[in-house]
Order: sequence, then structure tokens, then C-alpha cells
Amino acid sequence: MKILHTADWHIGKVLHKNPLEEEQNLFLEWLLNTIKTNSIDVLLISGDVFDLANPSVKDRSIYFRFLKKLIGADIKIIITGGNHDSIGLLNAPREILKMLDVSIIGGATDNIEDELIEIKDKDGELKLVVAAVPFLRDKDLRTLESDKKFKNKTEATRAGIKKHYATLAKICEQKYASTPIIAMGHLYAQGVNRSESEREIHVGNSAAVSSDIFPDVFNYVALGHIHQPQIINKNPMIRYSGSPIALSFSEKKDNKCILVVECKNKTISKPQIIKIPKQRELKKISGSLQEVMTEVQNYTNIFPLPAFIELEIKEKIRDTSILTKLDEFVYQFDDEERFKILKTRTEFEQGVLNTADLFKEGANIEDLNVKDVFCKKLDAAAKNDDEKTLLIEVFQELIDMHHEKEHE
Repeated sequence: MKILHTADWHIGKVLHKNPLEEEQNLFLEWLLNTIKTNSIDVLLISGDVFDLANPSVKDRSIYFRFLKKLIGADIKIIITGGNHDSIGLLNAPREILKMLDVSIIGGATDNIEDELIEIKDKDGELKLVVAAVPFLRDKDLRTLESDKKFKNKTEATRAGIKKHYATLAKICEQKYASTPIIAMGHLYAQGVNRSESEREIHVGNSAAVSSDIFPDVFNYVALGHIHQPQIINKNPMIRYSGSPIALSFSEKKDNKCILVVECKNKTISKPQIIKIPKQRELKKISGSLQEVMTEVQNYTNIFPLPAFIELEIKEKIRDTSILTKLDEFVYQFDDEERFKILKTRTEFEQGVLNTADLFKEGANIEDLNVKDVFCKKLDAAAKNDDEKTLLIEVFQELIDMHHEKEHE
């Protein structure tokens, strides 16, 4: 039995006002072919199917078309919700999809045993159990009573995650002693390399968990949330598959992949890494204005889709005329087939242009991180360090509460 692990599709993602629909569709077509050519029996999608809690009709169509194409492929599909996903939206069609061998766990279940999914062969023999754990929200992890046992919210959240997996592990030991177990998860683990496109979760990521929260009863842990493929604590059986396409310029050098493990003779093999073909280059070009202009003009695109380019201008002398020249240069390439310039940044030796200067030049506020803007406002208000720390914690809690409410 072959199991394919993927996550973080973020259908509907927009990068600097540019939809990533084309590369998402190309990935899904490739995934369909890969499932068929590799005779995959089980498909695991570990959260963040969509980028928005309320995806557009077009984005929902992409998702359902993909599932429709797998009808008759004799494959079991298990989908868990991520922090970007709406529990209600994912769960809404699950009773119908269950008839097509698609199991959806949009959020933590009232009865935790409902997160355990048995997978049997054609003869009805149990071959594998999947602990399909979705993104665990604060309401799933903490109560006023539990908070009193810990020094702070961070410890309470981390303990809640650990307890959830420990409870599932105990049930598995009692009910499925000789059966291979795979656990899924959508969370932030200690020691991972992040990208710019991941939203902070669980107390601004401070409640990151260590790999020991996953009991040994789990033979493989299929994680989502982090967009760069990676192993946790040097354990090849606990890993993030990463996102299938680059969702930010910080991911431009990632080798995107899916992971395939095999369940055979009651054991789970080490994952096989299958590289996902790159459809579009995300490229950063840096240097003086003249150097950048020359490199852009000479750029050769070797991928199917036009490249997305970010320009970083570095000059010694602070000269606002450089900004005008840059705007005029970028304007020339509005209809360019080889690439599209999505973002520009200008830096002089004295430092990056301040926020006010950026807005004068028409920067998009969507390019700024909400928390960073808040911190800069605190700097401007000349608050002392203790006040800043407290205010930042409160602000982060407000962000967390907003995301919780948005995705329920």
C-alpha cells in the first residue's frame, strides 16, 4: 500500500495581486498523473487546502474538479483542515464525499476517535490507521481550568497539542496494537525554516512543539503548515512535505516535492521524495539600477510560465530621481511575455527608504506585515521596552483571536 503525503496547496493564493491559479492547476494535473503512474492507494493532504477561509467559486471548482478526476481511481483520500481553512466549508460536503472514499476532518472532532481512520484492503483486512489531526485551534487546546495549571498561554497551548496526540496514541495502542499508524498534523514545530508566506499560529509561533510530542506508536508523521520541505529533529519519519508551488519570493530556491511512503509487512518505509516540476521562476535581481536594468533586459526564461521578478536596487547616493527612472524602466515591460515584475525595492547606503517615502512612491500596504507596522508605530510612540513587550503580546492575541473567528 502506497501513501502520498502533500499539504499547503493554498488554492486561491495571490502573490502581489497576481493569482497563482496557472501553476496550481499544472501541479494538480501533474499530481493526478503521479498518483496513477505510481499506483498510489492513499492520498494525505495535511491542511491549508485553500488560502482563504471563504474561497471564490473558481477556487472551490479547482478543488472539486481535482477530487472528481480521482473518482474510480481506487484511492482513499484523507483531507485535514489547516489554519487558513474554514472548518465549516471543508466539512460541508463530507457526507457526500465519504461515499467516494474521501474523509474530511476540517477541525478537531467532538469524539476524538472520529479522527482515527481505518484503511482496509479489498479483502476487508485492516492494513493502516491514520490519525487525521487537523489544525488545533485555541478552543480545542485550552480552557480556563487548564490555563491555571501553566505559567502562561504558550505552555498551556503546547501541553494541549501534546495531550491531543497522546490521547490518540493511547487509543491506537489499545485498539490497533499490530497495525501501522500514520499521524497527520498542521502545526509549527521547533527548529523549522520558515518562509514569508506562513501565517503565525499559536501565540505568534511561540508555542512551537518539539518532535517528542509524537509518541513512538506513530510510524510516520505527515505534517503541514511549513512551506519548505524538511525533516523534524533529524527524524526522516517526521516531516513537512512543504507547499507544492512557491507562495512567496522567500521560497524561490525551494525544491518542491511530495513524499511517498509504503506500508508493507506491517511497517512503514522511509519516504521517497518525488520532485514537483517547476512551472514558474520567482527571481530576485539585485544591484545598482544600471546592473538591474541590464540583467532584466538579458533575462532568459526556461520555464513554461512567465517568471515573476522582484527588483532590489542598491545605490550609494540617495537620489530620488533613481525612483523615477526605475518606474519608467518597469513600465516598459508591462506586456512582456518572458516575465512580469511584481515588486521593487530601493535601498541607499543610508538605509532603506522609510515608510513615508515608500508610500509617496505608491507602495502597496499589502506588502507590509501587520505586526511589523504595529511595532514601528510603537517605536514612533517611544514606549519603553516593558510596555512594548506587553503591547505586542496583546496585539498578537488579538490577531490570533481574529484568525480563530475568521476560520470557524
